[in-house]
Formats: sequence, structure tokens, C-alpha cells
Amino acid sequence: MTATRGLEGVVATNSAVSSIIDDVLTYRGFNIDDLAEHASFEEVIYLLWNDKLPTKSELDELKEQLTQHTSIPNEIIEQMKSYPINDVHPMAALRTSVSALALYDRDADTMDEEANYEKAIKIQAKVSTIVAAFARIRNGQEPIQPKQGLSYAANFLYMLSGEEPDEISETAFNKALVLHADHELNASTFTARVCVATLSDIYSGITGAIGALKGPLHGGANEQVMKMLSEIEKPENIRPYLDNAFANKEKIMGFGHRVYQKGDPRAKHLREMSKKLTGITGETKWYDMSIKIEEIIQGEKGLVPNVDFYSASVYHSLGIDHDLFTPIFAISRVSGWAAHILEQYSDNRLIRPRAEYIGKVNQKYVPIEKRA
Repeated sequence: MTATRGLEGVVATNSAVSSIIDDVLTYRGFNIDDLAEHASFEEVIYLLWNDKLPTKSELDELKEQLTQHTSIPNEIIEQMKSYPINDVHPMAALRTSVSALALYDRDADTMDEEANYEKAIKIQAKVSTIVAAFARIRNGQEPIQPKQGLSYAANFLYMLSGEEPDEISETAFNKALVLHADHELNASTFTARVCVATLSDIYSGITGAIGALKGPLHGGANEQVMKMLSEIEKPENIRPYLDNAFANKEKIMGFGHRVYQKGDPRAKHLREMSKKLTGITGETKWYDMSIKIEEIIQGEKGLVPNVDFYSASVYHSLGIDHDLFTPIFAISRVSGWAAHILEQYSDNRLIRPRAEYIGKVNQKYVPIEKRA
């Protein structure tokens, strides 16, 4: 056996959920460009879970089911209020709260197909409520109940701020949710599949995936991008900032990707939304700096932006706190995780790879009184 570091290039399973072929991302065979321009996030959820786009009646039913399960138990609200607010990252709060949801679902350990699909709906519906509720609680505000008749994207922004978003903000956030929904066998998705391959429950699988997404080399990158932009502050600081980073061999977050060779197809949609939103807010410097950084990194390092780079300025322009960027990623990615979990359950085999041993050999036990 020969180890492959980071499992790079290893094909670990078969999947019909999404694909990345020749730098083209598809969900169930639909090009991400097509979905980003035309689909609602609810349509994408249905597509990922059912292998087809919904009819109007099917979409209406899914929306009704999501609305029905959006509220979270009061016990979860009280639990979040007990967190040490100043020291808790929202991803840690999300991870803990999603895990706790299982305690209030009497079907948490029911493993038939219908029950698992129902739990996927429950988690997808509640995860946005959890993120919005925690964001308000830590600011000394009471959580806002979801509002009937709003889209999934609009409802999250409403629960966060208390105001219904304008059409441009809703469209931008919907597009971000669509673009982040799934991405083949990434680290968090693989984590989810490994977890449920033991026939653990879907709450455990989603909780594990959230833990994997929390890392800065995965979902946490978009938060780090905005941190970088804030530290640079103005265009004239870009060159010295990057020169210092290059000299210290620091990783520039939001660039490069393990899978894509020519560029992340999702980035262009978020670049466009960044330009539009920063223009509306009057903070075009975030977009302008991003473009300049992209030019330098691509020209000097041969790296192109990934989905995290422009999503940072999009979320900032929507008035979202920077440490909520990764939880928002999770809100979207629950749809993909659930699709992969349901697929894993449908044709399960325990995932148990091997390791290439590189340690000592032929060791002999020595009684403790004779050890040096």
C-alpha cells in the first residue's frame, strides 16, 4: 500500500449528486451557471434530494414543509443564551445547536427512507433560524420568528435584521446559496458520508460536516478573505501587504483549489454580485481592492479566485457580520450534505480506508524498572 497525502486524486465513491469535470460544476447534471442565473435555492434543494427539478406543486409542497419546520425548540434558544457569547464562534454555536436538535426529534434514530428525508427537511429548515437567532442573541436582541410567505433567502435576512430585504439583496443571497449548495466530495461532505456510513443518524452526519467546514482551509476561508481586505483597508496598501505575505510564505485565502485547474466557475457570479452590491452601498473599495488583488495573484502566482474570495465582499455588502460568513456557507451546504447522506444510506458500505505505517518496528516490551 502507498499513501496518497490528503487523498488527492483518490476516487472514494460513486455519486450522482454533483460533478466537477473539466472545471465545470454541475448539480445532478445541471450546469451551475444555468442554476445560478435562474433557480431559487428551494428548487436546488429539491433537485439535489430528488434528482430532478420540481414541478410547481412539488416546489410549493417543499416550501410549505420548510416553513412548517423553520421554528426551533425554545430549549435551543435558551441553550444559546447560556453560551459564553464573547468567546464562542458562530460555527461552534451552530455545531452544538444542530447536534442538540436531535434531542427534540423523536424520529432522530428512525432510519427508514421516509424518516431520513423528513429529517433532512427539518434540519434544512431550522439551520438558518439557528444562525440568525444566535447572531441576535449575542447582540442582546431577541430572536425573530420566521415570516410566512418569504423565500428561504429572504427569510434568513429578515430573521437576521428584522426587516424584509429588497429585491437585489434577496437575489444576491439566493444566488450565493445556490452556488454553495454542493461541491462533490469535499472535506465536509466526505466527513458526513464517513459518519453516516456507520449507520449513525443524519444529525450526527450534519454535525460532523459542520465541524469540518469550520476550518479555515475549507469554509472558514471566506471569513479570512474579509479579514484580509479589512487589514489592507485601501488600495495603496495592497502591494506592500501582498509582498509581505509572499516573503513570509503566507497563504492568500480565496485563491486556488485542489480540483479546479483553470478557475472556480462559481467565482464569476459572485464577482458580478460584489460589483453590483458594493456600488449600491457606496463601498466600491471592497470590489476594487478584490479586483486588484486578483490581478496580482493571478499574474504573479498563477492562481485564480475560488468561491470564497468574492463571497466575502458580497456578504459584507449585505450587512452580515464577518464571522457569520461560514455559518451561511453551512446553511446552503446542508442541502448538499443531506443529498450525499441520503445517497450513502441508499447503497451503504462502511467507509474504512487503510493507512501506510511509517512508525517503528520490532519493538520489545521492557519492564518499567529497566526502562531508561
